[in-house]
Amino acid sequence: MSRITQLLKHVEQLNPQLAADLTREYSALSSRRAFGLNFERHTPETVELPGRPIRVNDKVKFLPARGEAPSTVDDRMWRVRSIARDGSIRKATLVAAIADATSAPSAEAEQEATIRDVGDLVVVAEFRDPIYPGLVSTGRVERGGDKPFHTVINAENYHALQTLQYTHAGRVDVIYIDPPYNTGAKDWKYNNDYVDGEDVYRHSKWLAFIERRLSVAKRLLNPDNSVLIVTIDEKEYLRLGLLLEQTFPEARITMVTSSINGAGSTRSGTFNRSAEYLYFVQFGTSSPAPLPLGSEWNPVMTRNKNDIRWNLLMRSGTQPFRTTHPNLFYPVFVINSADGPIFHSVGEPFYGDGWRDEPSPDEAVAVWPIRQDGREGRWQISPAALRDAITQGHARLGRWNGERTTPYYLKLGERTKVADGTFKVLGRRADGSVITDSSDYEARFVPTDVWRISSHDAGNSGSRLLASLLPDRKFPYPKALYAVEDALRFFVADNPNATGRRLLRGVRNNRSRGHAAQSSGRRTPPVDQHH
Repeated sequence: MSRITQLLKHVEQLNPQLAADLTREYSALSSRRAFGLNFERHTPETVELPGRPIRVNDKVKFLPARGEAPSTVDDRMWRVRSIARDGSIRKATLVAAIADATSAPSAEAEQEATIRDVGDLVVVAEFRDPIYPGLVSTGRVERGGDKPFHTVINAENYHALQTLQYTHAGRVDVIYIDPPYNTGAKDWKYNNDYVDGEDVYRHSKWLAFIERRLSVAKRLLNPDNSVLIVTIDEKEYLRLGLLLEQTFPEARITMVTSSINGAGSTRSGTFNRSAEYLYFVQFGTSSPAPLPLGSEWNPVMTRNKNDIRWNLLMRSGTQPFRTTHPNLFYPVFVINSADGPIFHSVGEPFYGDGWRDEPSPDEAVAVWPIRQDGREGRWQISPAALRDAITQGHARLGRWNGERTTPYYLKLGERTKVADGTFKVLGRRADGSVITDSSDYEARFVPTDVWRISSHDAGNSGSRLLASLLPDRKFPYPKALYAVEDALRFFVADNPNATGRRLLRGVRNNRSRGHAAQSSGRRTPPVDQHH
């Protein structure tokens, strides 16, 4: 592509108009994704508007008779040509609607007509049609005094999101989306038709469905500091990841694996399913806050998070050798006193060979950053920084082992905990290092991207919890209450006035499920919760 750009610049010098025409065509072609996620932008979805008066030129569908199954009704879309009164009943003359609004009416379509009672019709709007939504209060429940309030919006989630743009554009701190997982088991609808595993456009329809809602959600999120959280399972997690990258190129995206069924769901011919996935899409300065977490959040913990941490002065991990940081290769002189090893002094960086022949002060032993395999390593901090740490009591020595005695030091975060009194200083050791009291300390940390938390079990903390609260109601595929809470609290712990949107799952049909608008039944609208 860079070669084409260079050629266009040459053409511009010879023929500016030709260059402009070629650039326009090139831009159109390059906007089509040759790589990455490609899918059909399917016919825009439709939404029924019950209660909306029937008018001439409206697009409508037939309502099923009372007690009749919706699947038995002609699901085609019609356009109202005229309305006339037949006694006390209003009759509408209907013609078959054109699927593509840009196409000219065909003779066949114009000939296909019918007459129906207006009461048997419902107005239908396509997502490309202009809709001017409004909210009507239907009641309230007031509890909790000054605690955060919630607003529940019953609507098609796409239009609920559009409505919120009037009041919350660029102001939402958290959106949690729990979309249909597209398992192929008729768990959701696209344009009121169930999408099953035999539909060759199943994944394409799902992507078109999700992309529209993500695009609207993007306009609600605060670009300076916000997070979008999307849950998914293995059916669509790969496509969703690509879609998120394409929709939010400016964001930082992390995928967390979360166990929601410890025993695992049996699947024939492969491994049992135990996990689902959470995408965290972070904008601006958004970052998860360190929180007080139990050992379950770090089952392979190698250190006590409830005590101050002394880090090895010897560098490990990336670039641990002298060759990359020769200024951090220097001796630390120690003495073995009656009370244990103590610091004598800190030498200067040594460049070149011959460090083994360097003299040590009387009674002192030189400790060099030599790794266990004999290779020349390096220390973590400079000689000046180590001297300051020793003075402040922020450096210490392990048990005496001659030139192999191990030095430790406190990193900035741990030094801050000492300075602000998080760890109370009770005294000092023989080497001058601080002795701290951690009895009142509550460890806070950010976990890894693998969560295996018992309270996230979708059975115990989801379906069975709801059954105990609402024994007469059944909610398909409920999320574990604590799994949702934990995903959110890393980003709202330091922001008690955060504004959030949750698109709930509902019955997982034609609508999406999650925090910003929710999946709903055919005429049961979604839910938006305002936190």
